[in-house]
Amino acid sequence: MRLGLVIDLDVCVGCHACAVACKQWNTSGTTAPLTDYQPYGAEPSGVWFNRIRHYEVGEYPNSKTINFPMSCMHCEDAACVTVCPTGASYKRAEDGIVLVDQDKCMGCNLCSWACPYGARELDRESGTMKKCTLCIDRIYDQNLPIEDRQPVCVMVCPAHARMFGDLDDPDSAVSLTVREREGYQLMPELGYKPTNQYLPPRKAKPIPTENMGKPGFKERLKSLANKIVKR
Repeated sequence: MRLGLVIDLDVCVGCHACAVACKQWNTSGTTAPLTDYQPYGAEPSGVWFNRIRHYEVGEYPNSKTINFPMSCMHCEDAACVTVCPTGASYKRAEDGIVLVDQDKCMGCNLCSWACPYGARELDRESGTMKKCTLCIDRIYDQNLPIEDRQPVCVMVCPAHARMFGDLDDPDSAVSLTVREREGYQLMPELGYKPTNQYLPPRKAKPIPTENMGKPGFKERLKSLANKIVKR
């Protein structure tokens, strides 16, 4: 079993709901609670697991904003595990989740430097490294309904841009979706074999601009947009 996330870049709207829900759950949760620094002060800060990057691709008027969520990739050959001098960073054999043993971590930052995805943060209060746990305290909680045993970032996504499942199972929903949409790993050339995968944005029809300003152009453009969006 290899548990991980599949993120659809075509529908992610960059609302940061996943990041905020992750912060809330892990601040009040049981697995390495996240720390806030001066949460009500002039310069609030803290530890976050999810980050949303924003990129503009293409040329106007056919440009498009791509919202790119990033967190721990739970790599098969995780560099953060390899470099850890105390054995605090480890990968679970039963499900492939990469975790940090808070009792062993000495906050040396080697794992953070080794991770090419920027997935780790040093908690200045505890002096230890923190990272995404795939909400391990939720996904194995027998007291939750089966449909709720998912990472909180998946549960709250309003656009349903995130999926969770077993990527080792070729018949799982995540594996089928990856094959259908030609999902890909982030920076596979590095050889770390990240578990999480991304679904590429679909190609949009170009907006005609040669008749811009002519009578009836706005009406034709609106009609074209309605067909593309399928309102």
